[in-house]
Amino acid sequence: MTDQIAAAAVPEESSGDQRLAILLAMAMFVLVVDTSLMNVSISAVVHDLDTTASGVQSAIALEALVSAAFILIGSKIGDLFGRKRAFVLGLLGYAVGALSMTLSQSLVPIIVFWAIIGGLGASLLLPSMQSLIHGNFQGAMQRRAYALVGAAAAIAAAVGPLVGGFITTFLSWRVAFGGEVVIIAIVLLGTRRVKDVPYTGDRRVDYVGAILSALGMGGVVLGILVWEEGGAAVGLLLAVGVFGLGSLAWWLRKRKREGKPALIDAGLFRPKYFRFGISSQTLQQIALGGMMIALPIYLQMVLEYNALESGLSLAPLSLSMFAVALLAGKKAGAHSPSKIIRLGFLLLVVGLVVLIPIVPRAHSGWWLVVPLLIAGAGLGLLVSQLNNYTLSPIEEERVSEAAGVNSAGGSFGLSFGLAFAGAIMLASLSLLFTHMANESTVLSPAEQQKVSKGLEKNAEVMTNTHLEKLLAGQPADVKAEIVHINTKARPRALQIALLVPLIAALLGLFVGFRMTRLPDPEPSGATEGVVLG
Repeated sequence: MTDQIAAAAVPEESSGDQRLAILLAMAMFVLVVDTSLMNVSISAVVHDLDTTASGVQSAIALEALVSAAFILIGSKIGDLFGRKRAFVLGLLGYAVGALSMTLSQSLVPIIVFWAIIGGLGASLLLPSMQSLIHGNFQGAMQRRAYALVGAAAAIAAAVGPLVGGFITTFLSWRVAFGGEVVIIAIVLLGTRRVKDVPYTGDRRVDYVGAILSALGMGGVVLGILVWEEGGAAVGLLLAVGVFGLGSLAWWLRKRKREGKPALIDAGLFRPKYFRFGISSQTLQQIALGGMMIALPIYLQMVLEYNALESGLSLAPLSLSMFAVALLAGKKAGAHSPSKIIRLGFLLLVVGLVVLIPIVPRAHSGWWLVVPLLIAGAGLGLLVSQLNNYTLSPIEEERVSEAAGVNSAGGSFGLSFGLAFAGAIMLASLSLLFTHMANESTVLSPAEQQKVSKGLEKNAEVMTNTHLEKLLAGQPADVKAEIVHINTKARPRALQIALLVPLIAALLGLFVGFRMTRLPDPEPSGATEGVVLG
């Protein structure tokens, strides 16, 4: 008894460099804010590079896809070649992507350097950062480091649209990405403070699992992007993706039975808590990705908002998500996490159900405030609970691997939501515009055909102002009819696109009801600080 009292009286060891924690938080801020900058700058990028909104949207989805497809592989690279080295390489990859945004004069370098190389950088950064925090800090300082990095991610998500919109409107989107390069350079200069964390596990590599992982996630999202751009082999790419994901599940189980090393341990999926948590995380990110691509395109191409106005219009979503996540994280206490998750999906569904009929009637971003506040509150509840719920049944020695799987599921969901909602919106717009033009009693058959051909090239950038310029010299009644069709078709296309996040939220609500049938998991000390991804 005396020994127990003495042991309890020994203060918990706490160590770590506060300045290193700040540098890691800066790196996380850049990771999260990067996509927000692209979302609110779509119209400016389209205009400056003389490209299309679908092309920029494809780059955004591709960046998230590459990160998702390679994050598990990136984790293994950090294990084998050093977590600090992976962290530095990830920062360099992200710096190359941000620098390409600052200097590029066409979409191709953005796809190659920002989407692909930057995405690979993210796949190295996230898992290595998790390991470095765990290895460079102890006790209370470790918890403070996790909290600081988590706060940086939350703040970036909240203020990203506003900061990006302000800089893009009054300076340039290139300046915003140039600022990312400066922040990354500061972090790189401080990496001498990072102590590498050696890996002591099995060093054999599951090459087959790595290939199947990339093929599975890559095939599905690339198939959607190719479909959006009107390319061939859509069915083949989707089939490769589905085959890859199915084969990966079979391969992981086979390796587990044989006792051989695998890309991820199939045993992680045995607890229902982990399966339900991963499913909910993916569905939440599909919903968020769908909203964060469809709404900026709508605001900038239909209401003709600049980047700052778009950021302000999206602020109710991001700020309410941030505020509710903080509040719920502190006040949840004895409340059931599964019931909070269910309520989060319910609020997300309600917000989207309210938003969809408002869209055709909205004349400004003010119309969107209430549904975005409701949806943001739902997302905030999900953010506050899902990570700990998912990782609670995982043993401490496996929590880093489980966090990587959790991040991969979220990144895949985000890329899928971005790609699918964007593709649905633009495909719906094309079909609606063509149908309404063909049904018009004002347009002649020749004019209808001309409109359809023009749409193939200009649909995604055809604001009413731009359209009126293209129609200069046309008869007044023809010009008025085409502008009228454009005005009616765009909100309907957004409504159809918003069905993607709505369906994801409804599926998440179904999973939430299944969660509440289980006893709530016991919080795990191993997952107390896991906030990344």
